[in-house]
Amino acid sequence: MTQPNADTLAAAAKAAGQKGPPPVHLWNPPFCGDLDMRIARDGTWFYLGTPIGRAPLVKLFSSILKREGDDYFLVTPVEKVGIRVDDAPLLAVDFDAKGAHRDQIVTFSTKTEDTATLGPDHPLRVERDPDTGEPSPYVLIRRNLWALIDRKSFYRLIDLGCHEDHDGHKWFGLWSSGQFFPVIPSSELP
Repeated sequence: MTQPNADTLAAAAKAAGQKGPPPVHLWNPPFCGDLDMRIARDGTWFYLGTPIGRAPLVKLFSSILKREGDDYFLVTPVEKVGIRVDDAPLLAVDFDAKGAHRDQIVTFSTKTEDTATLGPDHPLRVERDPDTGEPSPYVLIRRNLWALIDRKSFYRLIDLGCHEDHDGHKWFGLWSSGQFFPVIPSSELP
């Protein structure tokens, strides 16, 4: 079997020709090997060590992205190739907020033009670096694919936050879709 290349995968993804991401969660083709493709923490896609500069091509590749355990693959109905992901496979670069406090609705947009409304199906999680305490916020976009929320958007989110009782403790976090998403214990704020 020959090693798949980026052009073959792009053609197969385009051939899917449907609105929205293809149903990659239903596809289980044989593994064809690893592709020298990497998604950097800042959302830049690389092929053979070179950044992919064409946004439509990156969007196309992101539509056939699948996660299995801790591994990431580009999947078509007939082949599956492994790629490397430095952190999260997607990058949330903006959001829109409507309403306020408990009635607030927050909808994220990614660099690859996915959207997701923060809520039970698209939760927020914040991981903190054990050495520096620096937060890394993520939102679930689709089918086990998380997006790192970029710094400017996270700072804007913080402006929407409030203190609430959550699991018996006071937390600073934000509301969306009727659900409170804790970000940091209130006691840890200056």
